[in-house]
Amino acid sequence: MLINDHFQNYKRYNVRKAQLIIADIPYNVGNNAYGSNPAWYKGGDNKNGESELANSEFFDTDKDFRPAEFMHFCNRLMRKEPKEKGKSPAMIIFCAFDQQMYLIELAKRYGLNRYINLVFRKNFSAQVLKANMRIVGNAEYGLLLYRDKLPKFNNHGKMIFNIIDWESDDKSGLYRKIHPTQKPVKLLKKLINIFTDEGDVVIDPVAGSGSTLIAAIELNRKAYGFEIKKDFFKEANEWIEATKSQGDLFTVSNKRPNQSNQSKLF
Repeated sequence: MLINDHFQNYKRYNVRKAQLIIADIPYNVGNNAYGSNPAWYKGGDNKNGESELANSEFFDTDKDFRPAEFMHFCNRLMRKEPKEKGKSPAMIIFCAFDQQMYLIELAKRYGLNRYINLVFRKNFSAQVLKANMRIVGNAEYGLLLYRDKLPKFNNHGKMIFNIIDWESDDKSGLYRKIHPTQKPVKLLKKLINIFTDEGDVVIDPVAGSGSTLIAAIELNRKAYGFEIKKDFFKEANEWIEATKSQGDLFTVSNKRPNQSNQSKLF
């Protein structure tokens, strides 16, 4: 279910509680949003000078993002911690490096007392476009948050390092590029496989392109997402409709579920 509404309104849509929440939150980069993106320059080349995207924000809604409110609702969207070991829910947040300590402390206020730092290692860096840089960043950062008991963890007896290789989607067109900060379906599928089983619920409260939902559906998980930007919501639905996958996915607008604009995609 992909919903054109704010995650605060989840009760309207009978959203099931999540085994895993995945969220790519705003990085608070302000008007430096394209600072490590080729789009900062005309044609992606710094020799051409700055483009119209230089010194601009990604979205006008980023400044309205309230981390405390987000954490509060994510805790409510997660299923209760079960008595059995190895079955607890978890949340993965993609975030900026300097957001991590703030988010760790904030999560504790809402019952998410434990964490594991995650590093996603890329084999490329957009920062090479900045001619004065010699050491460049090639990583994204995240947090695995959970309450007290270790979350469900499908490691099959093997260690999983907290430094994870970034897996980009290929350019065959199988997976569309909709959102400037879109996370690869291949990477999301790896995370979903580790922390959930088939039939479990995965929720993305800030769904953007819908790539989290695509990954979850292809792995036979129940997927829910919220996206307040109508243009991204529309494009994500078009992508989902074109995706050959199994499972139930419904799209609704920001009207209540019993209204006529609810339609089944699969």
